[in-house]
Amino acid sequence: MKTIGLIGGMSWESTVTYYQVINETIKNLLGDLHSAKCLLYSVDFQEIEEYQAKGEWEKSGIVLSKAALNLEKAGADFIILCTNTMHKVVPMIEAKIDIPILHIAEATADELLLNHVRKVGLLGTKYTMTQDFYKEKLVKKGIEVLIPQPEDIEIVNSIIFQELCQGQIKEESRQEYLRIIHSLYANGAQGVVLGCTEIGLLVQPKDTNVLLFDTAFIHAKKAAQFSLL
Repeated sequence: MKTIGLIGGMSWESTVTYYQVINETIKNLLGDLHSAKCLLYSVDFQEIEEYQAKGEWEKSGIVLSKAALNLEKAGADFIILCTNTMHKVVPMIEAKIDIPILHIAEATADELLLNHVRKVGLLGTKYTMTQDFYKEKLVKKGIEVLIPQPEDIEIVNSIIFQELCQGQIKEESRQEYLRIIHSLYANGAQGVVLGCTEIGLLVQPKDTNVLLFDTAFIHAKKAAQFSLL
């Protein structure tokens, strides 16, 4: 079994999901008392978020590169970033380490294709929804990506940072997300990617008939499977 290096804390609420899903997947695959071999480096999200807000992506890349290098030195065989947005700096991290990074958008694209989804709505931070670093991974696999209207982008982003990343789950916010999800579906999306690892804490498949793709779950499950290859 390979050792998984997790860079978490962005936010720690969703990192909990990663640890749980990874170990549940290993348990389901191997049975008995098996659990995952993993190392966790949890960063201070306040520092990362401030760099995001200022557009200082290189500084956040330096922080995460150091985390990845420490995980490599500690014995990790590969790295996963327990976040969607910070995959923007994956090329910078890859340049500093000699072990692979399992990309969340590539794992999600594979899951979409497995479900025959070629046109998908994308929710996430405003960076993930409006910039190309994430969407391009889906587009390269032949998947068309729809994003919400500008005012809804702000709503989605605000709920992520002001509520979900602080452990707050509000019913009115769930209804807002469902409204936006149904709007994307009405515009032709065959499903909706929950492209922020916290969104699955708020909206789940039982809440809607629209096909949802929880990236935290997809990424964590993929990491567990990859550790056994």
